[in-house]
Amino acid sequence: MKLTIIGTGYVGLPTGVGFAELGNEVVCVDKIAAKIDKLNRGELTLFEDGLDELFRKNVEKGSIRFTLDMENAVKGADVVMLAVGTPPHPVTKEADLQYIYAAAEELAQYLDGYTVVATKSTVPVGTGDEVEAIIRKTNPIADFDVVSLPEFLREGFAIHDFFNPDRIVIGANSEKARSVMLKLYEPFKEKSEFLMVKRRSSETIKYASNAFLAMKIHYINEMADFCEQAGADILEVAKGMGMDSRIGKKFLNPGPGYGGSCFPKDTNAMAQMGKKYGANLNLIETTIAKNDERKAKMGQRVIEAIKNHPEGKIAVLGLAFKGGTDDCRESPAVDIVKEMIKHSDNICAYDPKAIENAKLILGDSIKYANSIEEACKDADVMVVLTEWEDFRNINLAEIKKIMSKAKIIDLRNMLNAEDAKVNGFEYQCIGAKYSA
Repeated sequence: MKLTIIGTGYVGLPTGVGFAELGNEVVCVDKIAAKIDKLNRGELTLFEDGLDELFRKNVEKGSIRFTLDMENAVKGADVVMLAVGTPPHPVTKEADLQYIYAAAEELAQYLDGYTVVATKSTVPVGTGDEVEAIIRKTNPIADFDVVSLPEFLREGFAIHDFFNPDRIVIGANSEKARSVMLKLYEPFKEKSEFLMVKRRSSETIKYASNAFLAMKIHYINEMADFCEQAGADILEVAKGMGMDSRIGKKFLNPGPGYGGSCFPKDTNAMAQMGKKYGANLNLIETTIAKNDERKAKMGQRVIEAIKNHPEGKIAVLGLAFKGGTDDCRESPAVDIVKEMIKHSDNICAYDPKAIENAKLILGDSIKYANSIEEACKDADVMVVLTEWEDFRNINLAEIKKIMSKAKIIDLRNMLNAEDAKVNGFEYQCIGAKYSA
């Protein structure tokens, strides 16, 4: 099948590469010339674990190509996927749909034969109706259907998740559109559950899922706070909870709060949709507010550790919002650093992949290191903010030799508490109390 993907970001690019690997003819179109030029030179524009090899393989085969030319990309396509950004509005926090609507208006001019237009971007309920109306107004004779095709790719695991989806949700209001989408996803029919629903139900599923997971993270973080006061260990508590099949083991990792390009945006958008439709979504609204509070409190926890030596160096390990990606959008690590900056001008950070993206947000307000050792040299405290596997294997005995003071604040519970204790560190983590 010929598949056109509009947008080459963290959703569009892995999706395009994945479908190319499955034998489809894929064309990715974007408005940013520099990005398209780089992709056409065989260079990735983002880091996603496992993407590089498949990208190079399919570029060399010619099964995926990149263009600025919407007409060339759309003509003859069986399916056109909208994978452009839907960032939160800076004031209302609603999903900003200007890029979705602009893409719909442009692609409408070039529809050639029956085409399924699929919204892969996360969009509010009713967006499919608007996209359909825009296309029909722009090109009254076009033969098309609009479907909702929510993506469930986790950043850092997008390639794994593409080839191993736990469910494929297709929101279509016509049998013809359903049959086209089932053909596209035929390689997954033996390995995934398919759910065919109304378009508005499909648009709701992604928001409802992410809001629920955000609430689950907030809950385990509240339990972590309780454990710190009560003398319990949140890791033991979470393990016991996760053994209940009704609860499940996933998203029970305590930490500094949720972040990234999806959860903050989608919970805020869900809250706004609740207001729009007159539905009381207090649980979601509380989760949003308390998550913001938590990140500020985590920053204050670090500052408290250097209160007797406020000019002391803070070594930050991790700036990406999670391991496996270079994405710093809504990163808890970045937000915590912002809180720390209010009280310290001696912060040095290291991240194996996300330094350049972090610089776009933090600028020269902190220093940046090229290694864990460089960040920790002469530091009063080491703070772990992102769960990179590199950090799990830090040689604490060697790190202690180069630090000014032996303090660790592990906000991702990456390090071994006993190892820290044996090496003489004052160690703090999330959800338990340890003494050096």
